[in-house]
Amino acid sequence: MKNYFKLSLGFLSLLALASCKEDDNSVDVENVNLVELKARSITPSFLNLSSEFSNVNIYPLLTSEDQLEQSPDFVYGSMADGAGLLKNDDGTFTLINNIEADYAIARIELDETFKPVKGEYILNANATASTAQCSGSLVTPQEHGFGPLYLSGGEWGGASKGVFATDPFKSSGNSSFAQMLPTLGQWSTENAVVIGKEAYADKTVVFIGDDHADNEVPSGQLGMYVGNRGDLFGGQLYALRVTDDTVDFEVDMEEGQSYNIDFVPLEETEISMLDTEAKTKGAMGFSRLEDIDWRRGSAANNREIYFCVTGRKKPGLVGKGTSYGRVYKVTLNENDPSSVGTITCVLDGDLENGKAKMFHSPDNILVTENYVYIQEDPNGYFDTVDKQHYAQLYQYNLNTGVLKTVLECGQDNAAAQGYGTSNSIWELTGMIDISETVGVDETFLLITQNHGWNNNFTDPNANATPATGEGSMLFTINGLER
Repeated sequence: MKNYFKLSLGFLSLLALASCKEDDNSVDVENVNLVELKARSITPSFLNLSSEFSNVNIYPLLTSEDQLEQSPDFVYGSMADGAGLLKNDDGTFTLINNIEADYAIARIELDETFKPVKGEYILNANATASTAQCSGSLVTPQEHGFGPLYLSGGEWGGASKGVFATDPFKSSGNSSFAQMLPTLGQWSTENAVVIGKEAYADKTVVFIGDDHADNEVPSGQLGMYVGNRGDLFGGQLYALRVTDDTVDFEVDMEEGQSYNIDFVPLEETEISMLDTEAKTKGAMGFSRLEDIDWRRGSAANNREIYFCVTGRKKPGLVGKGTSYGRVYKVTLNENDPSSVGTITCVLDGDLENGKAKMFHSPDNILVTENYVYIQEDPNGYFDTVDKQHYAQLYQYNLNTGVLKTVLECGQDNAAAQGYGTSNSIWELTGMIDISETVGVDETFLLITQNHGWNNNFTDPNANATPATGEGSMLFTINGLER
């Protein structure tokens, strides 16, 4: 009787909704948003919000121990990283997600309610030559004027250093075949990011982060590719150069001070020759340049580029490269991206009494119109009180300059419940703003790489050898300002 009553109420509700379509104040049934933000995983979240963000909601969406109903054998693999989300014509969603330590890219299908239902691998370790796919970025006609296309960085492990370009809807049967973008150069590529189409009317501008680790000379460079709109093969490659005579190394740039830059053209694309040419031409080197993003909003905003330098603490780098990490802003010339612009260190984790004194290896970055969200991958430099914490997510207000801690990985609680150990430090990564895609404001995805949570979490279709088997967690976060 109860079930019959519920069905009857549901049928009456549908009739009422249908009758409303005949009124002037009709409801368009086809445009009703069916997305439900709620926990979809069997795994707890283990993310601890700071008191200032207690109104934010965190929902575990998918983890490595979940089984999806349409692909129960699919494994959400080790060290999930960069991601991009598309809404399909039928109201469902497609998530493209790098699985870094399995050298692969997964495609995850979500239904109209935003429930993950199917997963498969569209790029495997054979295609990437066992090269880690680190950060990634989605290219869409709405934001960039062409696409859809997914770019990912080949960074460590294998031989395919550089930028991968993947059709989000390619057949999983072709997962052993990859498309690279040779004109963008071989770097220890963390990410390749196409900036917004409003920045330049007829150009596509791509920034490439070089996560080059060196113990004597900061060697991570900021690459830039400029081509005609939608052309990723026939354009020109550049590297950032600081032209101020007072700056020889990155730490010569002080927090809050702007310095003139330009971009020098590069002809080489092979990794070692590219590095040599960039240094010979005076390109600025950073201590492991990581993720990149651009500011949303106006055309001028689109020409603001932000990137993380994670830092490297070695005796030979003292006085040259950041130890604990920095966040930089590059402001591009409004007429020509390669011409005179500026660079500003907006947050310096090496300043013991600075606003970013708690920084412990900032890695990934997301920029909205008014905020920067910075994700940490601690490198183990727990030598000051301010650095003694697990990976944290920070919010930086672009209008006021205020920096706040949003949340921290709760590894002690996780270890107590058997989800890893407290001495294998997790990474926060892969944060993207999905508000407009899912039709719910202030909504984001965020990923944790759960180092130490080992249970053979590697999908055989990723073809990863050797495999770490560590787990990953994907979350929906609602209530963060944009």
